[in-house]
Amino acid sequence: MVGELVQARDRFHPGHLFGEGKLAEIKELCSNTKAQLVIYDGDMTPSQQEKLENYLDIAVIDRPALILDIFARHARSREAKTQVELAQLEYLLPRLAGHWSHLERQESAIGTRGPGETQLETDRRMVRKKIAELKKSLNRIDAERITQRKRRSDKINFCFVGYTNAGKSSLFNCLTGDKTLVANRFFATLDSTTRRLKLRGKNEVLLTDTVGFIKKLPVDLVASFRSTLKEASSADMLIHVVDLKASDIIDRINVVNEVLTEINAGGLKRLIVFNKIDLADNPELRHNMKVRYPGCCFVSAVTGEGIDSLKKTLLEASISLYANLEIRVPQGDRKIIALISKTVQIKSSECDDGYMIFRGEILKADIPRLENGGAKIEIIDRIP
Repeated sequence: MVGELVQARDRFHPGHLFGEGKLAEIKELCSNTKAQLVIYDGDMTPSQQEKLENYLDIAVIDRPALILDIFARHARSREAKTQVELAQLEYLLPRLAGHWSHLERQESAIGTRGPGETQLETDRRMVRKKIAELKKSLNRIDAERITQRKRRSDKINFCFVGYTNAGKSSLFNCLTGDKTLVANRFFATLDSTTRRLKLRGKNEVLLTDTVGFIKKLPVDLVASFRSTLKEASSADMLIHVVDLKASDIIDRINVVNEVLTEINAGGLKRLIVFNKIDLADNPELRHNMKVRYPGCCFVSAVTGEGIDSLKKTLLEASISLYANLEIRVPQGDRKIIALISKTVQIKSSECDDGYMIFRGEILKADIPRLENGGAKIEIIDRIP
C-alpha cells in the first residue's frame, strides 16, 4: 500500500461516493504515488465503480472484490475453486455493462448468439450459464459432504471457527498431529478438514477445521461456501478460536457471532479458546477475558502451553453431550427401530412381552428426534 485516505461522512455521495474536494485529493495522491489500483473499504455499486474509474483514470475495486481475489489466490481444492469462481461470477454479473460498453455492437453468429444480440447480452448469457453449472457442481459436492457427515454421525464433532488468521489450523495441527496448511495470512484455509482426536481411554471426538471469517464478508461468498460452512452449523459444539494479541478482540468475536447466526449456527454450544498467549503476555487482559467469557481457555498452538488443559475441557464437554438411555418400543414399529439404529450407540437389546428394549448411548441433541418418533425414553445418568 502506497497511501491511505479516510473520510467520515453522514451520507455517501450516490454518484462518486465522495465529494469533489476528496475526489481531487484521491486523484492527487494516486498521481504522486504512481498508484496502480484504488481499493475502497466498503461496497460500491457498478455505477459508482465505473464513475470513480473514469474520474481517477485508474482501476478501482471495493472490499468484496479484494476478498474474492484473496480467496481465489488461496483456493487449492476442486471445491474451493468452484465456490470462489461462483462467488466471483455472481459479483461480476451486474458489472458486465461497464466492462463491455465499448463492445455493444449488433452481431450474430451461428451457435453463439441470436439475431441482433449484443456482445454484452451474449456475455451475460454465458455467465448465467456458467453460474448454473457451478451451482449444480456445488450441489453434488454438498451431497457428498452430507454422506460423509452421516458416516461419522456416531462421533461427537467439535468444529473450529474464528476470525481469519486466529491460528485455527495451527491449533488443529497441535491437537491432532495433522499437517494442515498453516500460514500467517488471511484465509490460508478455505477447505474444511476433519480428523480424529483421542482424549482419554475410548473417548474419541472429531475435530473439523474450517474457513476463517472476516468483517463484512461478501454475501455471495457466504452463499457459495454454504457446504463448507455447514460443517459448523452441523457440529455438536463450536471451538471459537480467538487471537489474544489482536487489538480488536471483542469486535472480532462479535463478527464471528454474526456470521454464525447467519449460517444458523448461532444457538450451538461453544467454547472460546484464546490462542497465541506466547505473543500476548498481559495478565490483566487474561483476567478481563475470563470474567467476560467464563469457562474460556488460554493456549499457545506454537509452544503447547495450555493444550493439556484444553484437552481436559474437551473431554468434559464430550461427556456432557452424551446420555445413557433405555428405550422401549413395540417390536413391529420398524420406523422407530430404524431411527434408533441411526441415532443410538446400542450397547444391548432384548425382547420383553412384544416390546424391544434398547440400552445405549446417544447425543443429547438427538433425543428430541426419538421422542417425536413416539419412543418412550428413560434417561440414565452417564458415568464417565
